[in-house]
Amino acid sequence: MTPDAAPRRIAIVGGGLAGLAAAAALAERGFELELYESRRRLGGRAASFYDAASGEWIDHCQHVGMGCCTNLIDFCRRTGLSKLLRRDRVLHFFGPDGRCFRLAASRWLPAPLHLAPALLRMGYLSLGERAAIARTMLRLGRIGSDGNQEATIGHWLRDQGQSPRAIERFWSVVLVSALGEDLDRASPAAARKVFVDGFLAARTAYEIDVPRVALGELYGERLEGWLNSRGVSLQLGTPVKQIEGDAAGVSKIVLADGTRREIDGVIAAVTWKRVHELFDAPLLARLPELSGVDQIEAAPITGVHLWFDREITPLPHAVLVGRLSQWLFNRGGASAGPVEHYYQVVISASRSLAGRDRAAVIDEIIGDLAAIWPVAREATLLRWRIVTEQAAVFSVRPGIERLRPPQQTSIANLALAGDWTRTGWPSTMEGAVRSGYFAAEAILNAFGRHERILVPDMRPSWLARLLLGCGGQEGWKGTA
Repeated sequence: MTPDAAPRRIAIVGGGLAGLAAAAALAERGFELELYESRRRLGGRAASFYDAASGEWIDHCQHVGMGCCTNLIDFCRRTGLSKLLRRDRVLHFFGPDGRCFRLAASRWLPAPLHLAPALLRMGYLSLGERAAIARTMLRLGRIGSDGNQEATIGHWLRDQGQSPRAIERFWSVVLVSALGEDLDRASPAAARKVFVDGFLAARTAYEIDVPRVALGELYGERLEGWLNSRGVSLQLGTPVKQIEGDAAGVSKIVLADGTRREIDGVIAAVTWKRVHELFDAPLLARLPELSGVDQIEAAPITGVHLWFDREITPLPHAVLVGRLSQWLFNRGGASAGPVEHYYQVVISASRSLAGRDRAAVIDEIIGDLAAIWPVAREATLLRWRIVTEQAAVFSVRPGIERLRPPQQTSIANLALAGDWTRTGWPSTMEGAVRSGYFAAEAILNAFGRHERILVPDMRPSWLARLLLGCGGQEGWKGTA
């Protein structure tokens, strides 16, 4: 667009993290942006609900980023949200016997050996199991990234001779929480992505970024103000019923009340379950990339919210090994009213909870906590709440990459965004932001502007490149 050209009107359909990332990327590039969200709040699955008892907004489920999430980090910096995140450089693993093992990088060893001393100290695994895990991680790093393999990572690990205990106490602990899927459903390619990018390639990749405020404030109020200040028109509580167009491109959006808005381009940033609904049959026929989307499966994640009358642990988080409870996050004391201490337990791939008595689930979780912190048995549980998101993530089963569409569609001025699109990442906040950036690049390309928005990955260390075959240096950033 030349300086004297009228701004192009771009509609972004969906106010989740993917749509927000696309809006942030395009906000200062000369477009007239309209973002439509059917709900009254932004954030999509990264959402909060109001807890009347405490008078605070509570996240449906705890969301964290990792040091390897370069585009999520860029998005937070770009929009001024970084100051609302806490960086945890030590991860606290609690073995079945209740002992704590700290996972932190060695100051002296380069990646991928930087975490080796911490792995060797994990006493809930035998020395032979720890050595076998290290060897298998290096093998996993070399298997390539073909997402069409038929075997699951569980099957692959058993073929490598990993013991049932090593699979339960190490591989499942890391992968189920990272992928949101069971090992006998997840692909080796997805598992490789977690270990290579998250733990092996670079020294700080394993560190986690935890929001200091509720997601509803982070991606809602704070981001809403940032977008408004840059001229983005936020249409909250305004569902888009359909996108209209022809062979020449999309030209209108139809709102739920029948209103038609003329547009010059669209980014459809809705879930894979809803994307087909946005197009009529003739337009859908021009989008062959969506033909396999209805075969994508979902996986559930459960957040268990617990309010105690006293502190259970001062640690900011804990990883619980070999238990129903997978992660514990310390959300602090109540800001007003009676003294309460709020913790959240996260259970990924939580299909086993379906049909279970909720009180029995709470009893088991309290037992998990009491086995590590006896004060949990003595404390009074003031109240609790279980929230399960049945379609929290898409299932990274073998062959999933064949079903994920690219962000650039067959219609030049129509782009897709969502963690379920082809990002090279599993269902994560990083994947959502990447999809939004890719979609923004596609819209720019449609109007003759070829700009790179996506931020490169972290640069692997020289030793990681040697041992894992990470390839050339193009596309890396930062230091190892």
